[in-house]
Amino acid sequence: MGRTPTLSFDRGTLILHPPPRGKAWLDFATWDDRVERFRIPANRYRELITALEAENVTFCDLAKAFVELELTARVVMQPYPHQSEALVAWQRAGQCGVVVLPTAAGKTYLAQLAMQVARRSTLVVVPTLDLMHQWYTHLVAAFPDLEVGLLGGGSRDRTAILVATYDSAAIHAETLGAQYGFLIFDECHHLPTDFNQVIATYSLAPYRLGLTATPDRSDGRHTDLDTLIGAEVYRKTAEQLAGNALADHEIVQIKVKLSQSERDRYDRLTAIRNNFLREAKISLGGMQGWQRFVQASARSQAGRRAMLAHREAKETALGTDGKLRVLADLLAQHSPARILIFTNDNATVYQISQEFLIPAITHQTPVKERHEILKHFRSGDYKTLVVSHVLNEGVDVPDAGIAILLSGTGSTREYIQRLGRILRRGTNIDKRAILYEVIAENTSEERTSQRRHGEDWTNAHKQKNPINVVQMGIDYKEKDSERSTPLAAETPTQW
Repeated sequence: MGRTPTLSFDRGTLILHPPPRGKAWLDFATWDDRVERFRIPANRYRELITALEAENVTFCDLAKAFVELELTARVVMQPYPHQSEALVAWQRAGQCGVVVLPTAAGKTYLAQLAMQVARRSTLVVVPTLDLMHQWYTHLVAAFPDLEVGLLGGGSRDRTAILVATYDSAAIHAETLGAQYGFLIFDECHHLPTDFNQVIATYSLAPYRLGLTATPDRSDGRHTDLDTLIGAEVYRKTAEQLAGNALADHEIVQIKVKLSQSERDRYDRLTAIRNNFLREAKISLGGMQGWQRFVQASARSQAGRRAMLAHREAKETALGTDGKLRVLADLLAQHSPARILIFTNDNATVYQISQEFLIPAITHQTPVKERHEILKHFRSGDYKTLVVSHVLNEGVDVPDAGIAILLSGTGSTREYIQRLGRILRRGTNIDKRAILYEVIAENTSEERTSQRRHGEDWTNAHKQKNPINVVQMGIDYKEKDSERSTPLAAETPTQW
């Protein structure tokens, strides 16, 4: 009688030896001459087990090191309908897949509910240290009877529930791969990179959940999420959740006219750029056109002049004095409400901070100082905060109700994340959030605004959906000398 086949885990892969009877498992295996064994990618574990059991193959599973957990939650809330629906959709997909929900829609609590369904040792992967500590705080409160660990920022725990940064999880992927039966990827659009995706491919976890507000990537690799985590199983937008899980909100677009000197400067600079693009037969209609412009700008003096003109024209539009006058008006109008001001560059952040005496946070702000500023903002000691990109992702600002977007990129993800900063209802069930988008009229900022709003913006105009878009054409041009369900029924798990 032959030996019983044994399945073992080896540095992110599975080894099956001796070869079992049947043929289905061969679809996953390749022969490795170095060890004279069949080797299988770890992320095919679930399919492999299913195939072996379907052919009634007797085998010894020494690969999995994850354990079943008794998860009794101490943080229990009535789920919003969208959370219950997403949980059921994820279960019906075999407890694998991606859920797309806007910022502030309760993705962390949804993940907690999923953990209670999967009941397996769990690895939560997040992009930032801020998010790592936020998840840690939530999970410690939810499951105080279990040890919750951290991997990243100097911590190297090995616990049944572990919260790790993408960087740290990728570095330790070969050793983590067999330890966890459930993977949760927060902001899962970070996963499909050559460095990060080993977290998923080196893991045999049969259960996987991806969470994001914006799964799409400019490089198109978001399609890899289908194999790394599972297909998208549920999606809701901020507009669909407004008035229920999220605060009602409106988007007010304010167009500011450039002063005459700013207009003359902007037109002159864009003419220099456009003349060069015309002669070089380059169109800036897409990413490929921009890449061609960057390459051409490095080859000639004319190209360098055109790129410099492009940047100076952009700075003229982003930094027009009219925007600061609009800002002063909005701050006075909404005082003493809690207000977040977003810009696209640090120089403008510091300028606003100095002129309006407003606390500022950029990537240059020391960690302890940033936490101190955010603490005072949450407590209400600070009513207004100006930031660049650091609050786009991974920072919980629950009580802000007004956001002023003075400048930004064309990224839809950045826009959704900034809007999400003000959508938490908190204790105010009647909260109405407002996002002011201040753009320079008849400049490239208008096209940038259209790109970041994407299809939802277009549909709002065509279909008049719940997005309340108000356009305010304000002439702030002055003389150049003036400045101023309850938890869904649990499904049995077999892994």
